[in-house]
Amino acid sequence: MDEVPPPGGSSPEQRTAYYAARPGGWRDWWTLLHPPYTAWHLSYVVIGACLAPVVNATRLLATLLAFFCAVGLAAHALDELHGRPLRTQIPTAALIAVATGGLAGAVALGIVGIVQVGWVLVPFLVLGPVLVVTYNFELFGGIIHNDVGFAASWGAFPVLAAYVAQTGRLAVAPLIAAVSAFALSVAQRALSTPARLLRRRTTGVAGTIALTDGGEIPLDRAVLLAPLESALRALSWGLVLFAAALAIARLH
Repeated sequence: MDEVPPPGGSSPEQRTAYYAARPGGWRDWWTLLHPPYTAWHLSYVVIGACLAPVVNATRLLATLLAFFCAVGLAAHALDELHGRPLRTQIPTAALIAVATGGLAGAVALGIVGIVQVGWVLVPFLVLGPVLVVTYNFELFGGIIHNDVGFAASWGAFPVLAAYVAQTGRLAVAPLIAAVSAFALSVAQRALSTPARLLRRRTTGVAGTIALTDGGEIPLDRAVLLAPLESALRALSWGLVLFAAALAIARLH
């Protein structure tokens, strides 16, 4: 989840994300996976599952794998197909294969879950792929490609789906946790949106901050990025460790 040092001496500001590697080869796949963000949203799966009265480890692992297929693979491959925001050199055919395979894997695991848990999982099985495709292709005028859609799709939804996969029902606790995940995802977008703007669409920054004592702080892209990405790093690590602590406590 840490920043990957860019081989060849590329400056961090030239990369499309703080965790992105230099373009080409296996490094493009690392970048495509968005490791900190994928781990962040998989943490919501663990949190939702661990709120269940009894945690079934097999169901938890299956739910994690399903969301990794849907979010880590399919959603990110579709996002890269839609305008190449990460500027990877991954062939279009490979991205299509990853997106298709990721969604197929998630759906297959969902069908197995329905057999084990019951028909209550059907709405989640249907809604999951719809959210992935609609969000990443900005369908219907980008109706859910916004802060609220992101927070609902990648924050609240994993919490609720993971809890239902464990228990076959909903309850007050996972609903409250889903609201918490929604809020944290809104915070994530508030930080990541300007960071993406600075990294992917900005050629330069000029200006100064005038201090009350008469001093000045020169502004550049690195100065603006530092607090945004420090907060994103801290949040991603914090949520992953919190989810890990919950899993260890519940599966002990």
